Amino acid sequence: MEIKTVWAVYFSGTGTTEKVATRLASQLAGLLGAQYQAHDYTQPKGRERELRFGADELVVLGTPVYAGRVPNMMLPFVRDSIHGEGTLAVPVVLYGNRNFDDGLIELRDVMAANGFCPVAGGAFVGEHSFSTILGAGRPDGEDMALVDQLARETAQKVKGLSAPPAGPVEVEGCQPIRPYYTPRDHNGEPIRDFLKAKPVTDRDKCVRCGLCARLCPMGAIDPADVTQVVGKCIKCCACVKKCPTGAKYFDHEGYLYHQHELEEQYAARRAESKIFL
Repeated sequence: MEIKTVWAVYFSGTGTTEKVATRLASQLAGLLGAQYQAHDYTQPKGRERELRFGADELVVLGTPVYAGRVPNMMLPFVRDSIHGEGTLAVPVVLYGNRNFDDGLIELRDVMAANGFCPVAGGAFVGEHSFSTILGAGRPDGEDMALVDQLARETAQKVKGLSAPPAGPVEVEGCQPIRPYYTPRDHNGEPIRDFLKAKPVTDRDKCVRCGLCARLCPMGAIDPADVTQVVGKCIKCCACVKKCPTGAKYFDHEGYLYHQHELEEQYAARRAESKIFL
């Protein structure tokens, strides 16, 4: 099949999904002799309009995995506003060294239901949004080499197609999709008010630059007073990890318990990035 444009379309709070999706899409564009375009839907302005793609385009759609699935606050946009018309696609997810659970298969299925033809897929490890030691420094050189391999093999597959495939690529995951992973305390009970945890500000460190408010995917931080989180927090930790003075942090007891539990269980291992063709 002839592809005229390859798109990187992604949500990326801390940059790991962007790194993988843009690399994969740009490599594919070069291998297929196509134009390269990108659409970042991390910020609210990136979700203001529907995205529609045609049969002569290929879309690399990237998202992080939150609680084992497509982030619940981003799922409506992905499900309702990103559409294809027999468009070839490569769903890609980034996960924080624990497991991608049903994130990839959910993204694949949503795309297939929206007029896309997923011909390949990938699940890559990125540094966990909650931590600097879970998947630290990833995606690294080894991960990016696998991204390049996925690009080469996907391009070869696309060149061999005379028509879109009858069914989507096989990927790991469960059907029906399992519920979102629930953080639990030491008694095995759901952590109280975990979803309500919000970052706080060290006023001595904060220089009022406003970067955190500009970066917040939910527009939840008041730009007039960045110590106030007035909207929903999805815990992407863009404000924490990208604050130039280290002024943003979480102090919610349940959040910290879950963070430390994940680090104790998974920080010492190297989880595997995987590709599917």
